[in-house]
Amino acid sequence: MKREHSVDYESRASRDDHQSLRLWLRLLACAYRIERRVRRRLRTQFATTLPRFDFLAQLERHPKGLKMGEISERMMVTGGNVTGIADELESAGLIVRDPVPTDRRAYTVRLTSAGRRAFGEMARAHERWIVESMAGLTAREKTAMFESLAKLKRHAAIVESGGAA
Repeated sequence: MKREHSVDYESRASRDDHQSLRLWLRLLACAYRIERRVRRRLRTQFATTLPRFDFLAQLERHPKGLKMGEISERMMVTGGNVTGIADELESAGLIVRDPVPTDRRAYTVRLTSAGRRAFGEMARAHERWIVESMAGLTAREKTAMFESLAKLKRHAAIVESGGAA
């Protein structure tokens, strides 16, 4: 296997840096490499972007639809970003926007049947790409990492909310 010597997040750290900082940078480097591969494959195989995929994924989880503000919150992006993505997906026939009867300014967005089919195909490919990216780990290693990251996530949430570190 060819060893890659490229500059990434992890290369910013030295052995003298705190272990926690080095771990953080390694997590970022791994996530970035996997995300970069997913972005490239979405673009080349489906002529789409990761934000569009994420938008469709939110709707796939909520078949009755979501309001634009809910999508924005779930994707952690601004309303303007969501509106631009919705415009593109609506033009492609993948989503529809229905007015909310009780709020003239709001719309419920849902997948069309073409959107469900397109997203299903993308989601299956996306899962394969992620599985391939993790294939270098044994099932035991994946389980241990999953559990360790769950512990880290819980602790980070406590620290973020102002709790004791």
